[in-house]
Amino acid sequence: MARKRSRRPPAATLARRWSVVAGVVIVAYLYYHALRTYFSTRNELSSQRAQVAQLSTQRQQLERRLAATTSLGALARQARELGYVRPGEHLYIVKGIEAWRAHEASLARSGK
Repeated sequence: MARKRSRRPPAATLARRWSVVAGVVIVAYLYYHALRTYFSTRNELSSQRAQVAQLSTQRQQLERRLAATTSLGALARQARELGYVRPGEHLYIVKGIEAWRAHEASLARSGK
C-alpha cells in the first residue's frame, strides 16, 4: 500500500504565510487609523469654517449697527428715548394716545 502523504506544508512556509497575514493586518490597521483621523479632522474643519462664516456675518451686522448708532442723530434719539432733554427744553409726557387715536378714528368713520 502506498503511504499517505501529509497535506501539511512545511513550518517555514506556514511561518511565511502567517507573517504576510500579520503584515497585511498591521498595514490595514495603520491605514484605517490614518483615514479615520483624516475624515474626523475634515469634518471638524468643515464645521469650524461654517462657524467662522457665521461669525463673520454677525460681525459685519454688528459693525453696521455700531456705525448707525454712533451717529449724532442716533445718539440724540436714544437719549430722548431714555428721557433726556436738551438744556432749556421741557419734558412733556403724553398719556392716552391710543384712546385719542381710537376716538379720532371713530369720528372719521361717523363723518363728523
